[in-house]
Amino acid sequence: MEAAMGDEMSKRERELLDILYERGGATAVEVQEALGDDTSNSAVRTLLGILEQKGFALHEREGKRFVYKPRVPAGEAGRSALRRAVRTFFSNSASGAIAALVDGGELGRDEIERIEALLRKAKDADRGEAES
Repeated sequence: MEAAMGDEMSKRERELLDILYERGGATAVEVQEALGDDTSNSAVRTLLGILEQKGFALHEREGKRFVYKPRVPAGEAGRSALRRAVRTFFSNSASGAIAALVDGGELGRDEIERIEALLRKAKDADRGEAES
């Protein structure tokens, strides 16, 4: 059974999945090294197996080793996480989330210009649908 990206995950499982997203895929040894602590190889393999069981990761055999990868592409997972954050922290208000980024000084000039262009494109598309 495949899990949705919103299903519960421990902090440690999230750390491992973050490593898989950052690298695009990794062996258990590479994940263990990326953790930078004394987590055993056995524990890492167990956690990777749990991520597979929950539907968050999969593995591919490359020669004698398994390379673990996120099951859901990063863009799709990011959009899902953002929708959850907007729903949870901003009462399902996208403008509230954007205001928090703007008010918090999180956006640089290039990002603001990109957002403006995306908004213009969305407005134009909306006008086109309204005229149809």
